[in-house]
Order: sequence, then C-alpha cells, then structure tokens
Amino acid sequence: MQVTINGKSEEIEGATVLDLLKAKSLDPHMVAVELNDHMVERDNLETTPVKQGDKLEFLFYMGGGQ
Repeated sequence: MQVTINGKSEEIEGATVLDLLKAKSLDPHMVAVELNDHMVERDNLETTPVKQGDKLEFLFYMGGGQ
C-alpha cells in the first residue's frame, strides 16, 4: 500500500505503526509518531493500523546544545 512518511511516498506492507517502526529499524522509545496530523500514544503503537493513503511523520528526539 502507498503511504507518505516524512513527506515521501513509500510502498509498505499492511501493518500497525509498531510493525512499520520495526521494519525501518526505529526504536519506538526514540521516536514520536504523528499519523494523519494526530500524535499516536506510545501505548497504542502496536494496535494502530496503517492504511492506504495515510500520512506519517516520525519525530526524532535529539540532544545537544550547551
């Protein structure tokens, strides 16, 4: 199915948000996920389905500064 991840169109297998994070080797504790302009609670990553045409944003936590 076709979805948009961080502004880029991608072909993925049908899955949950957690399955998609695992397929991309992303640690669910190090990324926040927005699905169709709504934040997905970490407790719901495993049960939130990804559907055709969905738009996802992966927001990464970064440290730095002084």
